[in-house]
Amino acid sequence: MTTAQTSTEISPPLARLPLWDRRFTLYFVARAVSLVGDAMMPVAAALAVGAVYGISGVGLVLGTWTGTAVVLLLFGGVFADRFGARPMMVGADVVRVLTQGVLAVAFFVGTPPFWLLVAMAALAGAATAMFQPGVNGMVPLVAREPQRANATLKVADAVAQLLGPALAGLLIALAGAGTVYAIDAGTFVLSALCLALIRLAPGLTSPARQGRSVRGDLRQGWHEFRSRTWMWAVILIWMMYGVLVFGPLVPLSSALVGERLGANAYGLAISFLGAGTVLGGLLALRLRPARPLAAGAVAMILYTALPLCVALGTGLPVLLVGHVLGGGALAFWSVMWATSVQTHTPPGVLNRVSAYEIAGSVSGIALGQALAGPAAQLASPARLMLVSAGACLVGGAALLATPAIRRLRRIAPPVRG
Repeated sequence: MTTAQTSTEISPPLARLPLWDRRFTLYFVARAVSLVGDAMMPVAAALAVGAVYGISGVGLVLGTWTGTAVVLLLFGGVFADRFGARPMMVGADVVRVLTQGVLAVAFFVGTPPFWLLVAMAALAGAATAMFQPGVNGMVPLVAREPQRANATLKVADAVAQLLGPALAGLLIALAGAGTVYAIDAGTFVLSALCLALIRLAPGLTSPARQGRSVRGDLRQGWHEFRSRTWMWAVILIWMMYGVLVFGPLVPLSSALVGERLGANAYGLAISFLGAGTVLGGLLALRLRPARPLAAGAVAMILYTALPLCVALGTGLPVLLVGHVLGGGALAFWSVMWATSVQTHTPPGVLNRVSAYEIAGSVSGIALGQALAGPAAQLASPARLMLVSAGACLVGGAALLATPAIRRLRRIAPPVRG
């Protein structure tokens, strides 16, 4: 019998331990408010920047933010392991208070120059790169049972994705872009304050290490990532998902659904996708499979319903059901994956390992987004969506066919003080 099996069988009933203690409550509030702010920003940029500098301006601003974040993400993992995730996250929030505050003032007083928009996007992207690796690393430090914590945070993320864009559009119409950016800056103020108030138990913080170069830290993080077959195998499969499914999904499905059923129908489908995400997070709160990645892989096969119903041109009711299934499947997988990474990775390298897996996942999506336009010139969007549906089936089968993924067992984290 393996250690993992023993740990699973004799672990205490962690599900009965309270989740909402002071540490997790503060962390939840920090994440929830900043997620709402993050969800507002793409709409704010599209409407505010687009009104002045057009589609190309929006693309350059958002592309600068994304590109800077991806390039610096691995270094964010190194610094989070060196100095602790919480200080890095607080510092990143402070920087984003500055960037969003500057843009708020600029919109309040007139039209911001384009160089300022690009510069603030680059600075905010760098801050995101310093913040994001610690998101995974903080969960085991503030929650007694990471799966319940991850599921709760996934529900908050889904609600933010439902409310944020609508709130941004309403505020821009009623009060202007400056108000949206000011509110976003305020969310980062509250996030930084809540994170700063968290008091971790003795021995849970990561002391700064001396005598090792950044390159050495990156190399160690890569070694830890590469040594876990289940982890790099998932990321390889997930890059395929990014290129063939997640990347082209929004541009292709919005065109197909909008052309056939109207823009309102597409907006309703996205709302149902968010509702499915909430349901998937709630399901992950209840179910504790012994083999979490195998259970998540089965769920991801159900994601096939989303691109398939778009490709086949189904009626609105079937389309909405497909989006609910897709949202639920992806949310359930996300919780199983995050919990597995957090509980199977040593705390001292968790932030760097998280940076590698996030960078791999995002790179596939970015490539898929870039290729969606050229691919649509070669084949119809409906045919490309059929390819996406097939890729979902192949991806789920590949996850289940990989022994290291299929056999990975749930292990209980140590009970925190």
